[in-house]
Amino acid sequence: MDKTGCKRSIWLFLFLCTAFLPSGLASQQSAQEYPRPTGSVIPISGAVPIIDGLLDEEVWSLGEPITEFFQREPVEGVPVSERTEVRILSDGEALYVGAWLYDRNPDQIVLGERLRDSDVQVADHFGVIFDTYQDRQNGFVFVTTPAAIEYDAQVSDEGQSGGRNVTARRRQQSSSTGGLNLNWDGSWEVATSRNGEGWYAEFRIPFATLRYGGGSDQTWGMNMVRRIRRRNEESFWAPIPRQHNFYRLSLGGDLTGVPAPTQRSATVTPYLLSSVERNYIKAYGRKTRSTQKLPREVGMDAKITITPSLTLDLTANTDFAQVEVDEQRTNLTRFPLFFPEKRPFFLENAGTFTAGTPQAADLFFSRRIGISPGGNPVPILGGGRLTGKVRGLGVGLMQIFTDGIDPSIESGVQKNSFTVARVNKEFGNRSRVGALFVQRRGVRDGGDYNRTYTVDGRLGFGEAFTLDWWLAGTETPGLRNGNKAANVNLSYQIRDFRTSFQFRNVGENFNPEVGFVNRVGYRYLDGNINKAFRMPSVSWIREFAPHINTRHYWGLDGFLETGYVHIDPEFKTEGGGLFGPELNFYQEGLRENFHIAPGVVIPVGNYNNFLPAFEMRTDPSARFSARGLVRAGSFFSGRRYGGDATITYRNPVLTTEVKIDHNDVQLNQGNFKVTLVSMKFGYFFTPRVFLQTLIQYSSQADIWSINTRFGLLDTAGTGLYLVYNESQETHGIASIYGPIMRSFVIKYSKFIRIL
Repeated sequence: MDKTGCKRSIWLFLFLCTAFLPSGLASQQSAQEYPRPTGSVIPISGAVPIIDGLLDEEVWSLGEPITEFFQREPVEGVPVSERTEVRILSDGEALYVGAWLYDRNPDQIVLGERLRDSDVQVADHFGVIFDTYQDRQNGFVFVTTPAAIEYDAQVSDEGQSGGRNVTARRRQQSSSTGGLNLNWDGSWEVATSRNGEGWYAEFRIPFATLRYGGGSDQTWGMNMVRRIRRRNEESFWAPIPRQHNFYRLSLGGDLTGVPAPTQRSATVTPYLLSSVERNYIKAYGRKTRSTQKLPREVGMDAKITITPSLTLDLTANTDFAQVEVDEQRTNLTRFPLFFPEKRPFFLENAGTFTAGTPQAADLFFSRRIGISPGGNPVPILGGGRLTGKVRGLGVGLMQIFTDGIDPSIESGVQKNSFTVARVNKEFGNRSRVGALFVQRRGVRDGGDYNRTYTVDGRLGFGEAFTLDWWLAGTETPGLRNGNKAANVNLSYQIRDFRTSFQFRNVGENFNPEVGFVNRVGYRYLDGNINKAFRMPSVSWIREFAPHINTRHYWGLDGFLETGYVHIDPEFKTEGGGLFGPELNFYQEGLRENFHIAPGVVIPVGNYNNFLPAFEMRTDPSARFSARGLVRAGSFFSGRRYGGDATITYRNPVLTTEVKIDHNDVQLNQGNFKVTLVSMKFGYFFTPRVFLQTLIQYSSQADIWSINTRFGLLDTAGTGLYLVYNESQETHGIASIYGPIMRSFVIKYSKFIRIL
């Protein structure tokens, strides 16, 4: 598509946006249709609840019953369909939350998986979110299911980042740098029980796990959620409109009488690691010899609470998260893929340092620290991080020192010092403003440095309009011009309609070395339209949700590099499934030849493609569930056929998942096939004792790999891990050439509270 065609697609998008836009905007609902609810913490002394999920202690009778919950789905504003009662107590050291979740059909309660931080959306669940600073934007989430799992997270900016909603994806794929940090693991206790009247949940959340302002008798923001999965029903204590979710803290209620202690605490989390690793070396065309390593590592993270709102974290020989591996993905683009951070030290308070646009222009990306450009681990000698609030200002300061790498492994990786500083201020109506500074500096060469400067903010207009923006510049020796970038995102969201527009300009020398950018030297425009139509006349369809997305990248000279228009008339079923066709229009402008596969080179030129698809997903809470997408259409100079399919079986103790992603590409320059297979198996003896295996095959990488781990966990995600990794070189899915690497890892970490 040429410039004229591109302009037509943009005008079409604007026309559709106008056509979909509801009339009478001024008549839309106000920010708070219901009075903000208020609950109280009841102080207790002497006997405290035993965390066993039974809720049979006499002390619970002292609590103030909270019984009014209102549906978000399926019928907004209607009371919860099953009797629900919650009471909150405190002994001055912790908050105790007891939930009586009655159910007239207890045999239909969906238990979910027995694994920490597993997907709670596919099970019955109960949760609470505490806005401890009452800033209506940030909070701590604690959720459990009838299987008694610990699901916890930190929320910043109401679960948004760069103006985009962040959803709780699976742990291995979720980013820690967005508005939801699922990888945060707090120290708390939970237990559940069931009987013929329903299920029950009992929480103990120590104040030492939370961060809050000064004062002994505080009022926090709070909301609570209950999901009844068989009805796909979700209800809240503080009513939340359908267009928002649990993280909409500006609509939360108030929890009064919180006896937050003014105390100082200190914890340490040491870890011990030993492994046997064998790397096979190819010589003379075959595997002729191998090298063996027996590394032993000792490291420690420490946390010191300077004030209830200010925390100092220290690290020495930082944990490299050796027990988890990245999931393979297929890449048929010219640009790098984003892989999330996994190391525990960098996950704590990760939202404090977030700036930019996630996975496109992350202005600070901690994975750049301690991992070389070649993907090799770089020893982190030590460092510290100070985060929290000071006189209403959110502050963050991080200093990390890394070692170099032996030139025989990778050349050019020297000792570095990394400095990150962040400050932000929240205002009413979801608004904020902040600044970020990031620096990498060579320890031995002061002239070897890279710096990033950023200012960013958000403005909320009423309840429906939100404007997000950021401005950034980088400083690199030898790169003086074209080192700026800017982004603005305007969104409008009401109950059944949502739209947004985003514009970004990135200079050709914009170089945030301690960030993530997938391309430079471009102007970017995107738009989204989402409309929802309820369908009460069709019993098994809950919603018709057509949406249109468009993305376009231009070079700074006006050359169209990438264009994309996606039209999707999607249907959502009552059980949480979906189905519908997709119309995808692609434009690619190549300034240089694109080596897409071995021996296949796409020449310079402009390519216009149409790639339709059909997607379906069954009820994800069922024991057997499936998701699939098939596509067939034009692709660069030829055709592309394929799709992906996932089949999942789950019960409370066993989960299996098989996923196949296959693409058959036929181009004028040559044909090739790309296949990705992954198989997951998990057996959960208890929520803290499990055995998991991930087997992956990638034809792009020519590799089979396996990661098996046994976990015996304590609190806050610490404990014992036994891990086996192996990778095999392949020349096709059934042709194994020989081993690349084998390793066995033993790792033990312990959460120790000193004060």
